[in-house]
Amino acid sequence: MNMLTLGIIVIIYMFVIAWLGWLGYKHTKNASDYLLGGRKVNSVIMALSYGATFISASAIVGFGGVAATFGMGIQWLCLLNMFVGMVIAFIFFGRRTRRMGVQYNARTFPEFVGLHYGSPAIRKFIAAVIFIGMPLYAAVVMKGGAVFIEQIFDIDYDIALFIFTMIVAAYVITGGIKGVLYTDALQAVIMFICMLFLLFWFYKLMGLGFTEANKQLTDLALLVPERFREVGHQGWTAMPVTGSTQWYNLVTSLILGVGIGCLAQPQLIVRFMMVESTRQLNREVLIGCTFLIITVGAIYHVGALSNLFFLKTEGVVASEAIKDLDKIIPLFIDRATPEWFSAVFMLCILSASMSTLSSQYHTMGAAFGADMFRKLGRSKNPNSTQGVRIGILIAILASYIICYTLSPGIIAKGTALFMGVCAGTFLPAYFCALYWKKATKAGALASLWTSGLVSLFAMLFLHKAEAVPVGLCKALFGKEVLIDIYPWYVIDPIILHCLYPF
Repeated sequence: MNMLTLGIIVIIYMFVIAWLGWLGYKHTKNASDYLLGGRKVNSVIMALSYGATFISASAIVGFGGVAATFGMGIQWLCLLNMFVGMVIAFIFFGRRTRRMGVQYNARTFPEFVGLHYGSPAIRKFIAAVIFIGMPLYAAVVMKGGAVFIEQIFDIDYDIALFIFTMIVAAYVITGGIKGVLYTDALQAVIMFICMLFLLFWFYKLMGLGFTEANKQLTDLALLVPERFREVGHQGWTAMPVTGSTQWYNLVTSLILGVGIGCLAQPQLIVRFMMVESTRQLNREVLIGCTFLIITVGAIYHVGALSNLFFLKTEGVVASEAIKDLDKIIPLFIDRATPEWFSAVFMLCILSASMSTLSSQYHTMGAAFGADMFRKLGRSKNPNSTQGVRIGILIAILASYIICYTLSPGIIAKGTALFMGVCAGTFLPAYFCALYWKKATKAGALASLWTSGLVSLFAMLFLHKAEAVPVGLCKALFGKEVLIDIYPWYVIDPIILHCLYPF
């Protein structure tokens, strides 16, 4: 497919996105509409938006690259996402959140928790963590989208990142949550169709059945690169050696960090408060589970199987064909699929990135303008959304700058990092707000502060994956980490929260 045709497809897609953003703007009359869609969001649109927000470019590009490099052990994350992120989240968290959100007339997650405990300090603390911490997660999602555009269009990364950022910013700032929801629904459909096609295309391309393909992948264990074998890699259909560095990274950071962290994602929680009734949430579970098992399940599966393709065409496994694991999936799509599908899949990556980014920007803007600085821009109009829009602009700028500091292969790690922080910091107070009537304001504040500080301390001084790049521990104590006895420096900080949740 030539660049002209590719450009036309992208332009049409952008016009549709712009039109949906305009619809969101047209149907946004007040602050409640801008933040919550008036609490009358269609259940199908909400379920698709939830799924699209859940699945970002980091899941497709980053975690797909992890699957290609380390194998199908990452499928445990798919199972956990479906069971925890959908079934438990909607039935055990969503129903109560929706009912209590209406009772408190809460429009954001920080406001919901703050009103429950009767504490403006709790509200501002949660909002501050969101506004300060979420730009890192947004940055890795931005990188995922920009890397794919760079690979497909063969243009400079800086240009790809700038164009991509401006497009998302335009419809989030103008259309509010309705603009986000409408575009999310379209993007979810594109993602679903693309992943389904990719799964069937791989088997057709390789001329293999399901069982035969998995058997051949198992037989590739002898080709595991030595640098990965040293950290516990046993093959692409086997879990890493129990207790190895890769095992701890996979289980504690990626699987537990993301699998449990999804329960405390502010941009997902707020969607529970958008529907008219709890009955709608029950119907959305089936839609969400189907969406997840096809989208992430397919890319993790094909990611691991891509080793068969690269071995056949390049004579090496995926991680040897290209060293940066964030670029394995883009390279595979470019070489293994029809030219027309490369363009369509690019729309899939754009959809995954844009749906997650738009929700993140909206959440950060709401934390800034509706929770931290509530009076900003409202001196004359109580329903003004000026403060939220300013917050979105600041969040976009911060994320854009962070993108230039990210190292190769950071997409999956950055996602796991932020979700782990959310789980450790927010989940105890949020869970107690829903289920423990004896939970007090003082207890919630102590939990938030303690959990937040434990997460920060562990990342800066204990967990090697973050401590080494930051370098603060090295500067202060002359050591990369304070405890350099294996395996303490490879155990994710979320385990500390599991041991000491309050």
